[in-house]
Amino acid sequence: MLINILILPFLFLYGDPVLDSIYDQAIKKGLPDKYLQQAFEKKHIVVYNKIPDFFARPYEKKSWEVYKKIFVTEKRISGGIKFYNNNEEKLNRTAVDPFIVLSIIGIESNYGLNKGKYSVFNALYTQILKMPKRSKWAQKELIDFLVLCYEDNIPPHSIKGSYAGAFGYGQFIPSSFISYAVDGNNDGKRKPYDWEDVIASISNYLIKNGYPISDSNDQKIYKSIYAYNHADNYVKAVIALSEEIKKGVQEG
Repeated sequence: MLINILILPFLFLYGDPVLDSIYDQAIKKGLPDKYLQQAFEKKHIVVYNKIPDFFARPYEKKSWEVYKKIFVTEKRISGGIKFYNNNEEKLNRTAVDPFIVLSIIGIESNYGLNKGKYSVFNALYTQILKMPKRSKWAQKELIDFLVLCYEDNIPPHSIKGSYAGAFGYGQFIPSSFISYAVDGNNDGKRKPYDWEDVIASISNYLIKNGYPISDSNDQKIYKSIYAYNHADNYVKAVIALSEEIKKGVQEG
């Protein structure tokens, strides 16, 4: 699919109320002026004009029958079984049902095969520029993203993700990564593309949002998955896929 984009001929960091606000907030977060000037250089800035259309027609608004055919497929089930067999020890370290975690990974990134194709920086910038109702939210997320990139010495325009601005194998938005990501392998860093960190981070997200670690309360499980993506179809797909993968693993 061709993506209709607009490359801005210039971008002033000063004089634009929105950019000034982002700049001021980022400075308060401790980001250096030089770093921000480089991040907002005009050569890096791209506006994805199709992103508002994607938000207007999300997958989650499709009927359950259609949604299920997209995400609960034989290919995704077999991919989940293979992933489980290759990562069983990692998946079973957490207090969360490993098949729920695995199912989320399968739906979010197809077990790491799909990292996303949009610059996370520019996906968020597009929402700031083109979507007034999401602008304040996207401003905060962009600042959080810049903080993450600066602290980990990652070029902010190098990370690809979803049109919504989520990234990594677990598809966390920047604020969720800051709040919920954990260092699963104890190497001192929280990495969005390291399986031990990703599995531990998804588990932590679910637990912090009410996943029951001492019982099997279905309602609490449902609510914790719903917190990950606020759509009933999403929750139903996660549960359905997890059950199919578990069945396949048990049958050998």
